[in-house]
Amino acid sequence: MDDVSEKPRLRHPEKAHKPDNPVWRKKPDWIRVKAPVSQEYHATREIVREHRLNTVCEEAACPNIGECWAKRHATMMIMGEICTRACSFCNVATGKPGALDPFEPTNVAQAVKKLGLKHVVITSVDRDDLDDGGAEHFVQTIEAIREASPGTTIEILTPDFLRKEGAIERVAAAKPDVFNHNLETVPRLYQEVRAGARYFHSLRLLDMVKQVDPEIFTKSGIMVGLGESRDEVLQVMDDLRSASVDFMTIGQYLQPTPKHHAIDRFVTPEEFRQLETQARAKGFLMVSASPLTRSSYHADEDFAQLRAARQERLLAAG
Repeated sequence: MDDVSEKPRLRHPEKAHKPDNPVWRKKPDWIRVKAPVSQEYHATREIVREHRLNTVCEEAACPNIGECWAKRHATMMIMGEICTRACSFCNVATGKPGALDPFEPTNVAQAVKKLGLKHVVITSVDRDDLDDGGAEHFVQTIEAIREASPGTTIEILTPDFLRKEGAIERVAAAKPDVFNHNLETVPRLYQEVRAGARYFHSLRLLDMVKQVDPEIFTKSGIMVGLGESRDEVLQVMDDLRSASVDFMTIGQYLQPTPKHHAIDRFVTPEEFRQLETQARAKGFLMVSASPLTRSSYHADEDFAQLRAARQERLLAAG
């Protein structure tokens, strides 16, 4: 009898026909991380599985998952595990997503409570198929966490809500403690790295959040090692400050597969320290720049420092 079993779904079908890009076979010492083996890591994974949640830690193959999950820090990814965009740097699966899970906000909130999180990061796939881009689902998730775990501060990392009128304002009105939206790279590289997005729309999003509520901390990050120049990175810093962004993150791009964008180079720790110094000089309240920096890496500790930095600046101005 013939085997009629279905072939496994391609994770990135839009990339299957593309030629392989070169892959760096050996990473520098400063990039290497230990495999996750701790009991705390496995306990966090069990809670995530119990509540049937997706995490960007797993879906994006984050190198810091062992460290973060050992501390019971997990970045929840809502609205499914399939993204409607096909960015050349990202390991999240692409395709046609299913319907939203109406119980997901409650499940996320219960997981946050069970993990005992002081600070939580909620992100999502892009959902261009939804009329509001998933804005209301973000709002419901924020509200559910506030009800289940009122002492937890909430950081959201959102898609760009491109051509979704009123979506940004709706999410900002829910008053997350931190509103993060990543620029990802310099404008020159958008067509090859983040083709479905628009650089100046993303800047406008961050500016609009401050217009809705100036008290919300805003945050954005980029990857380096994609082929950008130093001057282009400095210009991104200026653009973010023009939108009154409080916190900037800069991390090394790591290529998920040969089908993804090639690594141009590995940026040294010393270069990251220089970038952090330059960013702080431009007026950011907080800067995280290192090879392993990711948007939600050490987010709880960074939030405490961010809040303290604002208070210190207000006292100095007063």
